[in-house]
Amino acid sequence: MENKDENKLNDKNSNLSLENRQKLILSGVIEVLSFDNQKIDLTTVLGNLSIKGSDLKMNKLDVKNGDVIINGNIDSMVYSGKEIKKSKESIISRLFK
Repeated sequence: MENKDENKLNDKNSNLSLENRQKLILSGVIEVLSFDNQKIDLTTVLGNLSIKGSDLKMNKLDVKNGDVIINGNIDSMVYSGKEIKKSKESIISRLFK
């Protein structure tokens, strides 16, 4: 049954909404890797997402549906992972053509 839930998340779009750098609403979250009041690392359907700031708190965490709400002073959000690897591969393949 978990495989069906994971497949639903993998097919799901990911949305990110930031309100006044104080409230971040995310969908498409697969897993919370680590968190404290200065940094939160997540795995999303688009790759890993690192959120940095101060006084960060997860007010809502619904991993089954992939929804997370984070409050605090948000300084940066950086994606890394599968999307970047695809991009690097295409650049390397272009160089050797």
